[in-house]
Amino acid sequence: MEEERIGKWGKPSKSATATSTSAYSSYCRINSLDDGCLMHIFSFLSPIPDRYNTALVCHRWCFLACHPRLWLRVDRSVKDILEPGVFPGIEAAVAAARPGDTILIAAGGVHLTSNIQIKKPLCLIGGGEHPEETTLVCSRGSDSALEFLSTCKISNLTVKAELGCCLLHRSGRLIIDGCVLQCESNPLDYLSFPIVSTASCPELFASSQVKGQGDGVTVSCTRIEGGARAVLIRGTLALQRVRATYARTSIFFWFDVEHKCDD
Repeated sequence: MEEERIGKWGKPSKSATATSTSAYSSYCRINSLDDGCLMHIFSFLSPIPDRYNTALVCHRWCFLACHPRLWLRVDRSVKDILEPGVFPGIEAAVAAARPGDTILIAAGGVHLTSNIQIKKPLCLIGGGEHPEETTLVCSRGSDSALEFLSTCKISNLTVKAELGCCLLHRSGRLIIDGCVLQCESNPLDYLSFPIVSTASCPELFASSQVKGQGDGVTVSCTRIEGGARAVLIRGTLALQRVRATYARTSIFFWFDVEHKCDD
């Protein structure tokens, strides 16, 4: 079998050569598309890891996959503030983003966040291999690091709050996936919470609400550390479907915060 694959005299066999030729031919065909078509195709890929891996194929694909039309980038070390789609801070990137945009936050160092309101659907993703590599810090005197008033998703991020809360959910559906939320270990009961939700579900639509619509928070594979309580709910939403996995050094949580129908 090894001889069939390699061929005689150590050369690739015909089947191996044919496979390689076919793959190269497919690459040539898709690469013959213009930039607009390729970028449209890339827009359907998930930012991490698919679109990120796409950028490793060649220089052209790297340029298109990293284009600001597909996602914005936050990089504290950026020197040219006029570079399109690249911002030195999260607040500036959120202000410039369009509804539905993805913001990739560079790994390394600390990104300062304080009461940043997000009023449009956005996705915030940490650029590191692990959430601990991309850290957002909310300083004392701030109510929250990030405040959500629209449907959003955050992923692969560590959010630290010295006081107040890491994430303040006002309205919309918030998805928290693969993150670390950290608060003080022994705070006063009313000062420090990883997640605070003030959303309320209108009674008119409570019984007929379709899953996936309305207000709610979904947490998956997220580590919560410190705080008086993991979640503080000030509206009419309720904690549901709680699941926890205990590891040697951490506890990871999965849960939903949404309206609980009476039926």
